Parts: sequence; C-alpha cells; structure tokens
Amino acid sequence: IVLFGGARIPEPANKDKARTKTLAELSHFYDEAREFARLMTLKSMESDGHENVIVTGGGPGVMEAGNRGAVDAGGRSIGLNIVLPFEQAPNRYVTPELCFNFHYFGIRKMHFLMRARAVCVFPGGFGTLDETFEALTLIQTGRMSRVPFLLFGRAFWEKIINWEALADAGTISAEDLDLFQFVETAAEAVELIESWETAPARDAVPGR
Repeated sequence: IVLFGGARIPEPANKDKARTKTLAELSHFYDEAREFARLMTLKSMESDGHENVIVTGGGPGVMEAGNRGAVDAGGRSIGLNIVLPFEQAPNRYVTPELCFNFHYFGIRKMHFLMRARAVCVFPGGFGTLDETFEALTLIQTGRMSRVPFLLFGRAFWEKIINWEALADAGTISAEDLDLFQFVETAAEAVELIESWETAPARDAVPGR
C-alpha cells in the first residue's frame, strides 16, 4: 500500500513550529496518515503480514506518520529512502530490514509502483506531485494496472490543481478524472480500498 506525502507536514504536536500557517493547518493529515497505516497494517496482519504492507519514502512528515502507524499496529513497514544532500535520513519507524536507500528517483518510483495494490497521496510538494502524476500517467496509458488511487484532502488538491480545466481543455479525457478519488479520513480510505472492484486496464477501455 503506497503512501506518498510531504516531508514538511508536521505532527500536530509540533504544528506551532511549522514554517507557514498552511503547513500547521495541514498537520492533521499526519494523524490521518498514521491512522490509515495502523488500520491497513492490522488488516495485513490478519493474513500472513506479507500482503498490503505500508510502503513510504522513509523520510519525515507524512512518510514518518505512515511508518509510525505500522509500528502502532505492531507490524512492519517498508521505507524507500532517497539520498539527498539536505534531507533525508530514514525515519526511526521504518522496519530496519525493510529500509532501502536509492540514489535515483526513477528507480525508486519504479519500486513504489510495480507492486502497488493502492496509492494514497497526502498533501505535499514537488516530490509528491511528481510521484502522483507519474503514477496517474502509467495508469492512464495502461502501463500500470488500475488500483485504488486516493487523494487525501479535496480542498488542498482542488486549490493547487484545476483538474476540471484539464478535461475541459481536452488535454486529458473526462474519464481520466475517474482514475482517482478524494478522501478526507483514514476510515474512508480503508473502506474504499476494501470495496474496490478491479477495473479494466486502460488499454482495454473501448475507444482508447
């Protein structure tokens, strides 16, 4: 279960130290990411604990929250860390034997998506947007299977991306807006993933 999101989203207890008012307001998504990872890890552990495992970028912010939620559930989680000059060291909640360091963003993204059963995206910056649009492009073009693709925080996403304008302009198809759904809470996300019915690959959709 892939979890993308901003490294700068603070834990609510530390929101007073956030660099902007908006980051402080987004801090509740730290708790939602943590709770989502806890719930999904509990469900994973109901089987053998090898399916539907949380995987994050291994860094701070939302990524830390995801790995932390898995620890809350008593389970394991994966961290695909990227070696950067100013950030980031792996957070302390990643399962040590499942922590991997990458030098190249492209290879790292490939490992995120090649096994993805669901993609959950929290507010973030350039890195999160890059990951989001690459994954959507792969699904749109049929290079990746349809999976639940959930964007946490409709207000955030609709403020920074005018999705309807893309469809109105014809640069994407109206049906491409069905590739993702907005959610607000961990419980809502878990329910959508559990009720997911496999959709046909995009290259099998008539007219594409």
